[in-house]
Amino acid sequence: MAKSRQQKEQTVAELLGYFGSMKSAVFVNYQGLKVKEADELRRSADKEKVSYTVAKKTLLAKALKSAGVEFDAVTLQGMIGVATAEDEVAAAKLLAEFGKAHESMKILGGVVDGKVIDASAVKALASLPTREQLLGQLVGVINGPVTGFVNVLAGNLRGLVNILNAVKDAKAA
Repeated sequence: MAKSRQQKEQTVAELLGYFGSMKSAVFVNYQGLKVKEADELRRSADKEKVSYTVAKKTLLAKALKSAGVEFDAVTLQGMIGVATAEDEVAAAKLLAEFGKAHESMKILGGVVDGKVIDASAVKALASLPTREQLLGQLVGVINGPVTGFVNVLAGNLRGLVNILNAVKDAKAA
């Protein structure tokens, strides 16, 4: 059944809301996915705090234009799904992992911080570590010299204790 003008405007407003709060968006062709698989994707997206929605290309193009993104969504092939996230990597990582298990879904491209990227850039973005992983690595790098310094100081104390034990043993003998 065809959507009314009011329903279309509501869809554009909803998409504009997603694009207003996002740092990244990924466009996929979900044609060939079964309903069960699409539901699985939506559940995965909810867990990862990624918004996933399906929209007509013309409505998507209007929403992108209103958001100030220069991207012609009408040229995309197939049935279009859009995943948006407040994290630059989350949407790309989610869809890339899901695409490995479900080959009928294909990544078409995306937008990161208002700049359009192609499918290969989205896949490269998906291979990056998450923000939490990067922060953990940073903490490890910062903690490394401190740990080394503590071990050096402890080594001097261990040496002093060994010398004192040797003196004690020499006096006892």
